[in-house]
Amino acid sequence: MGNCMVNHWFSVLFLAVWLGLNIFLFVDAFLKYEKADRYYYTRKILGSTLACARASALCLNFNSMLILLPVCRSLLSFLRGTCSLCSRTLRKQLDHNLTFHKLVAYMICLHTAIHIIAHLFNFDRYSRSRQATDGSLASILSSLSHDEKKGGSWLNPIQFRNTTVEYVTFTSIAGLTGVIMTIALILMVTSATEFIRRSYFEVFWYTHHLFIFYILGLGIHGIGGIVRGQTEESINEGHPHKCAEYFEMWDDHDCHCRLPEFEGQPPESWKWILAPVILYICERILRFYRSQQKVVITKVVMHPSKVLELQMNKRGFSMEVGQYIFVNCPSISLLEWHPFTLTSAPEEDFFSIHIRAAGDWTENLIRAFEQQYSPIPRIEVDGPFGTASEDVFQYEVAVLVGAGIGVTPFASILKSIWYKFQCADHNLKTKKIYFYWICRETGAFSWFNDLLTSLEQEMEKLGKVGFLNYRLFLTGWDSNISVVGVFLCGPRTLAKSLRKCCHRYSSLDPRKVQFYFNKENF
Repeated sequence: MGNCMVNHWFSVLFLAVWLGLNIFLFVDAFLKYEKADRYYYTRKILGSTLACARASALCLNFNSMLILLPVCRSLLSFLRGTCSLCSRTLRKQLDHNLTFHKLVAYMICLHTAIHIIAHLFNFDRYSRSRQATDGSLASILSSLSHDEKKGGSWLNPIQFRNTTVEYVTFTSIAGLTGVIMTIALILMVTSATEFIRRSYFEVFWYTHHLFIFYILGLGIHGIGGIVRGQTEESINEGHPHKCAEYFEMWDDHDCHCRLPEFEGQPPESWKWILAPVILYICERILRFYRSQQKVVITKVVMHPSKVLELQMNKRGFSMEVGQYIFVNCPSISLLEWHPFTLTSAPEEDFFSIHIRAAGDWTENLIRAFEQQYSPIPRIEVDGPFGTASEDVFQYEVAVLVGAGIGVTPFASILKSIWYKFQCADHNLKTKKIYFYWICRETGAFSWFNDLLTSLEQEMEKLGKVGFLNYRLFLTGWDSNISVVGVFLCGPRTLAKSLRKCCHRYSSLDPRKVQFYFNKENF
């Protein structure tokens, strides 16, 4: 716990501030609508659910303001790579942009649920008070005229006693936009689950663009002004705390209290989201401009294990180690952009990516490049964008761990190191590198083998044999093997742990893989 706080104190502080702001905004808005004289009569109809709905709405505005910022990748890359004021601690927080994006999305879902539930109670109370004939204060307030031309100043959005809540929901701006925003939010959140993103990336990609409808709906959601409060002039003429008990005499000219007048709140949501939306639009324009620049494919290599290597050139393209790009192939899909880590080094006169078949889009792309007598498909590239791997040369010792195609950023790093040694770069802080690569099959090692061999030879020439230590692990399993003998000659503590592992990973089905533990005893 202590080490976690030392390493992630800024993240913990940032999240604490964010949660604190959410709590502060909710409590402040709740107390405002629960205590303010302006909403005294509104509370007579709705009760405390008015404050719950408005407090959650304010938190929705706040988090909707934040939701787009973590996905402004060009801005984050600028802060990470070119802003001299960014310390290592701050740059590390930029690597958690998608985590924060998800946290904000969960907070939006929470406040959306509170907002919807509160308004369900509100509309039920609006409906009951409009249908009431008992002459209560709520029924009198609900019967105020909706005809603005005749000086009417309504409080209850339900005009007629036979009007249903469903009718108001789907005919009012607030109700209709609320339904659209809720549907869009549900589809975005459910399609962003790990299973769908990995198995049906296209579903995730398309449904996530429903955020456009969410943002537009949020901007106009408050135009209808359904939640209304008493006007300042009306409060000055007759304070609600004094006049509420005389509501039966409001129509009496001899009474000092007059019919209260109400007005809706001007929409506020657009003020919260305007700046982030403009920033995001600028981001998309910049990325669209970059993606339209011509990309020349200089070399295509098919590696074992269905891995495609593309070497490309693009005017003005500049990269750092470990960065990634978004790739689009218009002949496969006009709208789908997929991220790939760059495997080339900044010192090389081209940039490259390695693509493994892991879905419909990648399989179609590999198939398109495998066709020998067809023209090479056109590729569009957006990026590059920064990642945590950019800081690898800031450490004296680096431990690189890659699994499968996840080795790609380390290919860029190791290539760059090779070039730095070739040029005798004395600014290199790194003194030692430990590299671990885990793969399921031997074919996956082949495309990376040449780089490791040449780098190892270069280290030997320079007398730095211990600079690079690498270990390759093969995790694939032969399905025809059912019995495995495990043998140990070592201490009891290790024997105990190894025996537990053998029991844990042995199948309960005796016809499947069984691990048998054996230990030397002297």
